[in-house]
Amino acid sequence: MIAFDFAYYKPETILEAFETYATENDQGKKVVYYAGGTEFITFARVNKLDANVVIDIKGISECNVLEIKDGQLIIGSAVSLNKISDSNLFPLLGQTAKKIADHTSRNKISIGGNMNSRLMYRECLLPLLVVEANVVIFSKNETKIVPVAHLYNGTVKLTAGDFLVQIIINTSMIDLPYVSFKRTKLSKVGYPVLSLAAIRTDSEKIRVAFSGICENPFRSKKIEKIINDTALTIDERVEQVATSLPIPVISDIESSMEYRVFVLKNALSDMIAELELAK
Repeated sequence: MIAFDFAYYKPETILEAFETYATENDQGKKVVYYAGGTEFITFARVNKLDANVVIDIKGISECNVLEIKDGQLIIGSAVSLNKISDSNLFPLLGQTAKKIADHTSRNKISIGGNMNSRLMYRECLLPLLVVEANVVIFSKNETKIVPVAHLYNGTVKLTAGDFLVQIIINTSMIDLPYVSFKRTKLSKVGYPVLSLAAIRTDSEKIRVAFSGICENPFRSKKIEKIINDTALTIDERVEQVATSLPIPVISDIESSMEYRVFVLKNALSDMIAELELAK
């Protein structure tokens, strides 16, 4: 049960959503955007989140798009994880999404909700970072297209009142050789000790992004340079990566720092071997 009252709006256009936010925010109300709603409901029930106004973006047509058009895969921010997986339009993203939560929850969890989650994992970001996707956001009364890494490589950098509309991916990137790993403490649907998404580009360079190992999801060019240095053995590359992470490895209830590093090394070895053999 949610122990507070809130006003609910379901706008049909991007502009209507923004104007609703601006009007309510100007009155000093706490306003949140809402897509799948699983996180809002979960946190609100345990008094870790509250709001005076909820704006549901599922009524906005642009936020529900899932199509290939003019050489681009376009994914609306309100599209569910199961719909993305079932479409198989971007296999790496589909495989990554399939490992988040359980099947029933994935019917409601939206890709935008996962990308903007209060939880640190935000695993759907990993495939988007490695294919260098763009995102469409509505900000300060206008639509902007920016690289996903500008807003989501590490902490979420959306400003108050902005909301994610769509993700745009060049179709030349969606069928490249890929690897998707998730390692958990116990069950397959638990929070990750490590999630990893990687591709091998046409120039035979590996790109990789990580979640669970550090405080935020990230992709690092420095790490990729080490991984692609074939003058080193795989073991040497793995050891160098483990000491070159951009932020500290975390230790929490899910796993110790030492175990996370152990899992990282094994996953990197498997990933490099698999992608270097990929044709």
